[in-house]
Amino acid sequence: MEELWPYLLLIFLGFIAGFLNTVAGGGTLLTLPILIFMGLPAPLAQGTNRIAILFQTFTAVRGFKSKGVSTYPFSLYVGLAAFAGSLIGAYLALDFDGKAFNRMLAVVMIMVLFLTIFNPNKNLANLTERLTGKPLVISLIVFFFLGIYGGLINAGIGFLMLIALPYINGMNLLRSNATKVFVAFVYTIGAVIVFAIDDKIDYGLGAVLSIGNVSGAWFGSRWSVKKDEKVIKMFLVVTVTALAIKLWFFD
Repeated sequence: MEELWPYLLLIFLGFIAGFLNTVAGGGTLLTLPILIFMGLPAPLAQGTNRIAILFQTFTAVRGFKSKGVSTYPFSLYVGLAAFAGSLIGAYLALDFDGKAFNRMLAVVMIMVLFLTIFNPNKNLANLTERLTGKPLVISLIVFFFLGIYGGLINAGIGFLMLIALPYINGMNLLRSNATKVFVAFVYTIGAVIVFAIDDKIDYGLGAVLSIGNVSGAWFGSRWSVKKDEKVIKMFLVVTVTALAIKLWFFD
């Protein structure tokens, strides 16, 4: 039983991470520490975590689509841009020391918090979507760099996408979430390829973690469709505050 509990904990935290990543973001900051605690070096933990994210995001995409929420082909365009960036980011992550970067990310999280609280677009549900022309070009550029970040460290990228999509493309939070998980699925493929080539994936632990992540994503994708945008926003504010504190004060 003593040998089993770390795996049960991994599944439990994976569930929470899958849920958070689907309705807001930041689940990676729960799963990476437990993988490292279980003895994986940071690059191996990064690669192993991407296996769970890959299955999690695929499940979330299917969940949103089953409820009629999809932004295809826009999501594919920005997903491919992020995919290209993720190849660069994942390559950098193979030897990256993220300790100093954690505090930089904490600052980004606080910025996201303020943008969420003081959002000038008071009613995101009534925004006019802009998925072609100049907004699309801007999104392709932005998501290429988000892909680099996603391939590099991934943690908190969901928050950044949930800021970019409403401001650049006029998406409400529900459709932004659906786009976010599709983009994350596509760019995670690129990251997994890089980590796999460098043999930085523990497939056994990745499979165990995937059980939790997939379950959380399945629940989160359906839960978020039923809730209004104020509830989703509440998750953004609570989660980003907790993660920023963790990033700044705990290495």
